Amino acid sequence: MYGFVLKRLALAIPVLLGIATIIFFLMFAIPGDPVQLLMGQHGDPETAATIRSELGLDKPLYVQYFRFIGRLLKGDLGRSYRQRREVTEILFERLPATLKLGTAALCLAVFFGIAAGIIAALNRNKPVDGVVMLGSLVGISTPVFWLGLMLIVVFAVRLKWLPVAGYGTGGDLRHLVLPAVSLSLVYLGYIARITRSSLLEVIGMEFLRTARAKGLAERVVLLKHALRAALLPIVSITGFWVAVLIGDSVLTEVVFARPGLGKMLVGAINQRDYTALQSIMVIYAAFVVVVNLLTDLTYGFLDPRITR
Repeated sequence: MYGFVLKRLALAIPVLLGIATIIFFLMFAIPGDPVQLLMGQHGDPETAATIRSELGLDKPLYVQYFRFIGRLLKGDLGRSYRQRREVTEILFERLPATLKLGTAALCLAVFFGIAAGIIAALNRNKPVDGVVMLGSLVGISTPVFWLGLMLIVVFAVRLKWLPVAGYGTGGDLRHLVLPAVSLSLVYLGYIARITRSSLLEVIGMEFLRTARAKGLAERVVLLKHALRAALLPIVSITGFWVAVLIGDSVLTEVVFARPGLGKMLVGAINQRDYTALQSIMVIYAAFVVVVNLLTDLTYGFLDPRITR
C-alpha cells in the first residue's frame, strides 16, 4: 500500500509541473496589455516602460517562465498587478468562501445522491424509482447558472426566506444555502443514477445471498456488503465531478456574488491580471490533482487488489 501511495505522489509532481507550464504560456494568448490597462488612456511610453520593467514584463518569455516556476517551487505566487498586493494574501481572503461552497455542495450531492440511488435500486421499476430517475435527469439537464437564478427568484425574491446574494458576516449559513443547493443538484443526479446502477449489479450476487442465508438483517446486507461492493464506480464518478464542480463554482460565485476564488478569477481575466490569474488556475489545477490522488487512494482502500 505504501508503494502505491508513493507511486501516485511521484506521478502527481510532473503533472502539476506540466499544468503550470501550460497555464503560463496560455496567459500570453489572452488579448490585451496589462500595462495599458494599468495606465488607462493617458499613459505615455516612458511610464509604460517603467511599469513593464517593475513587473518583469520586459524580460524574454523564457526568463519570465523560469522565474514563474522558481516562485512556485518556493510557494511564492507573486504580486497582483491591479491590487499591488501579494497574491497569497488575497487567496487566503477568498479561499474560505470557495471551500465552504464546494464542501457544502459536495456533501449535499454525495449524501442525498447515494440515498436517492439506494431508494431507487430497492424499488426497481416501481413509481418511486421512476420519480427518482426523472428528478435526477432534470437535475443533470439544468444549467447551474440558470438554476441559481431561479432559486434566487423563488426563495429570495418571492418568498423572502433567504438572502439574494453575498457572503454575510463571516460566511453566514443563510447566504450559503442557495448557492450550495444550486451547485449540488447536478452532481446529485449523476451520483443517484450511478449508485442505482451499481447496486443493481451487485444486489443479486452470490456473496449477498450467502450473507442473507447467515441470518443477517437486510439493512446490514445492503449497507455493509452491497454498498461497499458498489462504491468503486460511485467514488470514480464523484472524483470526476469534483473536478467539474470547480468550473461550475465559478459561475455560482458570480451569480450569487460570493467573494471566492471564482469571482476573483473572472475579475483577473477582465483586468488582464496575469499573476493573479496564473496563481488561481494553478491552485485549481492542484486541487484537481489532489482530488484524483485521493480517489486513487480510496480505490486502493476499497479494493486492495488495485495496489498490487
